[in-house]
Order: sequence, then C-alpha cells, then structure tokens
Amino acid sequence: MVYTLSGVRLPGFPSAYNLGTDGWNSHAADWTAHVSLFLKNKSSSRKIYAGKLSESGSQSSMATTSKKVLVPGTENDEPSSPSEELEVHETVSYNPEISVITGEDPASVQLPDADVETKAEGTSDSTYETISSESTRMRGKIIPPPGTGQRIYEIDPMLSSHRQHLDYRLLHITTYGITYREWAPGAKSAALIGDFNNWNSNADVMTCNEFGVWEIILPNNVDGSPAILHGSHVKIRMDTPSGVKDSIPAWIKFSVQAPEEIPYNGIYYDPPEEDKHVFKHPRPKKPNSLWIYESHVGMSSKEPVINTYVNFRDEVLPRIKKLGYNVVQLMAIQEHSYYASFGYHVTNFFAPSSRFGAPDELKSLIDRAHELGLLVLTDIVQSHASNNTLDGLNMFDGTDACYFHSGSRGYHWMWDSHLFNYGQWKVLRFLLSNARWWLDEYKFDGFRFDGVTSMMYTHHGLEVAITGNYNEYFRFATDVDAVVYLMLVNDMIHRFFLKLCRYVKMSLECQPFIFHSKMEVLDLTIVSTWLLLINGLRRSRKGTKIGKWEILYTH
Repeated sequence: MVYTLSGVRLPGFPSAYNLGTDGWNSHAADWTAHVSLFLKNKSSSRKIYAGKLSESGSQSSMATTSKKVLVPGTENDEPSSPSEELEVHETVSYNPEISVITGEDPASVQLPDADVETKAEGTSDSTYETISSESTRMRGKIIPPPGTGQRIYEIDPMLSSHRQHLDYRLLHITTYGITYREWAPGAKSAALIGDFNNWNSNADVMTCNEFGVWEIILPNNVDGSPAILHGSHVKIRMDTPSGVKDSIPAWIKFSVQAPEEIPYNGIYYDPPEEDKHVFKHPRPKKPNSLWIYESHVGMSSKEPVINTYVNFRDEVLPRIKKLGYNVVQLMAIQEHSYYASFGYHVTNFFAPSSRFGAPDELKSLIDRAHELGLLVLTDIVQSHASNNTLDGLNMFDGTDACYFHSGSRGYHWMWDSHLFNYGQWKVLRFLLSNARWWLDEYKFDGFRFDGVTSMMYTHHGLEVAITGNYNEYFRFATDVDAVVYLMLVNDMIHRFFLKLCRYVKMSLECQPFIFHSKMEVLDLTIVSTWLLLINGLRRSRKGTKIGKWEILYTH
C-alpha cells in the first residue's frame, strides 16, 4: 500500500500491531460506545441485577509475573490458578441489605450470609462466560472481522460514492502500525514527540481534519517492530493560542513522575504479550447482599509507605475476604498528580495510578480478587478534572473550552478544578470510552460515580438549601446535558455489561442510577444500632418519593 497522506511515514514490513482509533491503540480497539439515547423505565419494577457470590473456597498459590516494570521500587507478581466460568444473571428481586463499611478493622460486625441466590419470577436460567469470552464478545460489538474493507460496497452499492472517506476510516484495519489521534481544535499545529524520534518536533508532524482532530500514522519498522517502543516517553507539542506547549496525550494509558520532577511524563504502554497479565478467573456472581470494603491502595499498608498493587493483592485482599466482605471498592485508581486529592483531581483518565505499580499489576490485583470471590468496584471521577495544564486536560489546546465549559461555568471554585462540557460530542465520546475502558480492559465490576451533584446542577450543591422539595431538583439550575450523559453512561454499562454494579455519590436525585450512597448518616459505633437503622430503612423505603435504594457508609 502506498501512503500519500501528509504526515505519514514510509511503510515497513507488516507485523501484528494494528492501527487504533482515538488516542493510543495498536490493537484496533475502538473504545467508543454506541449507545441508545432511550432508556427503559425501570423505576416501577423495583428490580436490579443481582446474584449470589461465588465462594471458591480455595486459596490458590501466587505465581510471579515479569520483573520488568516501569515504576521504580515496585514488584511484580502474577497469580495463577485454573480458569473458572462466569454466571451472567437476568433481572432478580432486590435485597436492600446493602452497606459500606470503612475503617481499619470491622471484624466485630456480624455479616449476613450472602450465599443464597434469588431470582425473579419468569427469569431464565443463568449462563456462563469466561473472561476471555467476555473480552472477545465486547470487541466483537465494534470491530469488524479482518479483511480489506471492500465488502461493504457489495452489501450496499450506494456507499460506493463515499468510497474515499470510508477507505480512510478503514485504514486502521488494513495497514500495520500505530495511529495517534488527538482532539485539539484550538491548536494551530501539532507534532508527536518523544524518545522514539529524539524529541524532534519536525520529525512527525500531525495533520488536522475539519473536526479539529490531529492525526499521524507511524508504520512499523523494517524489522516489524513498532515505531514507538514500549516504555518510551511521549508527548504532543502544539502551537496554541496560549503559546507552544508540550502535553501528555489525553488518552495516555500510563504516566509516571520522574524523581525530582513535578509534571508527570506520558508513557507509551504496550508490553509484549509474554509480559501482559492474562485474566484467569471469571467475575464472581453478584451476591444477594453487598458488603463493601472501601479502601485506598496507597494508604492500605501497615508501614508508613505508599502501598502497591502487589502488596494489596497479596496481603490486604485475603484479610478483606476473611472479614466476610464480598465487595472491595478502590479509591484513587485514575492517575492524579496531586496525591493529597485522594485521587479526585484526575489528570490522566485512562491511566491507573503509577504510584502503586504498573497497569498489569492492577489487573493482577483484580484477577486475584475475583479468585477470592470478591467483586471490585472503583471510584470513577467524571464530574471534574485537575487544574493542571502540563500533565492534565486543562487548557489542552491552549483554550479553556476544549473539554470544559469556558469561563466561570467551567471552573469549580471550591475544588479548584474544571468542569466538563457534557453537550460536546467529543467530550461524550471521551467519557463514555473512559467508563468502558475500566470495565473491559481491567475487569472492574462496577463504579461509584463521584461528585454527581456537581454534575447535575450548575450551583454544584454549594450555598443552597436542600430540603427535599421537588422544586429544588427540577429548575433551571439543572445541567440537562450532564443528566443526559449520566443516562447514556448508565445505559451503556447496562447494555454491554449487564451484570455490573453502578451507584452514585453525592447525588441529590440521580434517576439514571440504582443506588445512592448515603454519606451524611451519622457514624455509629454500636453495631446493634447500626443494624437496626438498616432494618428501619428497609421498612420505610416505601414512603420515599422516587424509591432509590441507599448504600450507608459507617466507620
């Protein structure tokens, strides 16, 4: 094939690295979700997706993974045990005994038996699916089978008049190499720079289309190796209205902070197959009741150090299991430059925090949790983003309106962070892809959506009195675009991952979600009182306005 596009290198011999779509991808995986704008009304059914926890009863021995890591001072390990099968449940009756317990040692809490499976009348028997089958099924939803891309004109001859554009779309499937695309409509010029081209901004100049998407294609080297080696530092250099700037790609999958440096560095993360973690254990069945242990990986060590994914996997997960919990909720997974933010000032939305280890070590942690029968939730932050400009999304293309609202509407004065513009198509694509990425690539079992009140209302829940009157919810302060996004992401998760959990924190009334986390309940130290509170809520929920079920936090 002859390359004639501007900014394209001469081709080399083909290899197994296919071109991606937006951001970094050498495997032709498009994380964009194709979702429906229409949701089924489930408020009246009072049903959720639930099941029972699959207790394996076996403590498999821990094997080790490659010692090759990109983060100084971390260790690698990889668990191994026979593959299991996964049960996918239909809709079942709801059991409201759901709680979150945080703290050092909740061993004194008597946890109920979560092994009894309930099933709604009329539902079919469950089927089983392995992790590898799930991944294949998910990619099959958006990636066509290999081919030249020409059969589409046989199926629909009327598309022949659009052959030039369609062939351009299919280029990432029919050629071999790396495609990097970045949405930066405010930039005047852009170039990909890094270790691979000695940081020469004239070597790999990008081209821009009519939608403000910059692109460059890097065919593989003559020996078949990728143009950018795994572990290389990369950035995008842009000439913007605010001047020339070097930024970490918005879709970066890994970033690290070098010693004695403040801004993070983007890392091209695409390890060889033998170094990648392969999931061996299926997602556990959803338990009849959720008993959630909330944890921060970095703060989970008994020693005064930042803990690692490996240590958490080997030492903390077994303890959580022994205490009787069936769900672990991880905070601060998305990369954040400011550690004191507890992970809520996200800088790199597709990258797991490098403070705790490499991405494949996080996958190993989740795989081990599934082996123990533990579901794994994570806090996902899509309500705002870090104020950082060099290693975050702020002023990405030299303007304040790329991913965020411009001016004061795009700034959260209390959090010192920036607010997404949910009415922008590219922002929707970015955030939907982000939600799917964590579920599909890392096999998380669900999310806790953070800061949803700030998303849904332009006053962000600040300096307003909330009494429960409907007039406080359905007025002009509602950000309708944000509410629609919450409907979209919930619908996408529901359609692609039917068995997963999702719930929302800090929402005044968030209709798209099933659970609302009750953060304002007073801390209770007497277990019997706490259990009575749960029983009281169970008896009183019929009198609530919308009937959302709540998850209680206690310490």
